[in-house]
Amino acid sequence: MNLSDFAFRWDDVKNADINDPQSWPVSFKMILIVIGAAAILFGGYYYIIKDQITELERQQRTEASLKQTYLKKKELAINLPAYRKQMEEIKEKFGLLLQQLPNRTEVPELLIDITQAGLGEGLKFSLFDPGGRRVRDFYAELPIKLKVSGSYHQFGMFISEVAALSRIVTINDLTIKRQKGQGLSMSATAKTYHYLDDEEIAAQQKKKKKKKARAR
Repeated sequence: MNLSDFAFRWDDVKNADINDPQSWPVSFKMILIVIGAAAILFGGYYYIIKDQITELERQQRTEASLKQTYLKKKELAINLPAYRKQMEEIKEKFGLLLQQLPNRTEVPELLIDITQAGLGEGLKFSLFDPGGRRVRDFYAELPIKLKVSGSYHQFGMFISEVAALSRIVTINDLTIKRQKGQGLSMSATAKTYHYLDDEEIAAQQKKKKKKKARAR
């Protein structure tokens, strides 16, 4: 067999007997082998390898996502003791603040303490008017309109006395005016707070549910 046997000639193809493959030219046989191999490779890629490549890419994306989730959870796990400590500190501070809120039965005593703080500094009350209670999530706010007469020094000492009370009381909308006679008058709104007991919280939640039901 020499190189001329592998030369491709159209005449050989035309004269080849389809029913006698042994008589086909070597070049034609090689071309058919190449075409068959290419068809097998293409079919294998299209029907098998292509789907496997797609699945591999999907698995790679899933792996990357799982790695990110793992790293986030690992970070949370590492910082968990610090988070727990922080939550304990927040609960402790919240508990201390809650202790500064009187309950419903202690509010009258607190109002007396505010009045005595003013009288103790020599102030004269011309108005002491507790307003309507405003209920929040877990506490209620009670505004008290005040009008007293006295001096700057007495006003300052009164506000300091109120700030030093064991319960939370804030002074808002403060105005000081000179009276027609001697001395000054101070108008303000003192706000005190008390936490809601279980019965009041339950009633508040019931009201919210009714409002939501009406809104629907």
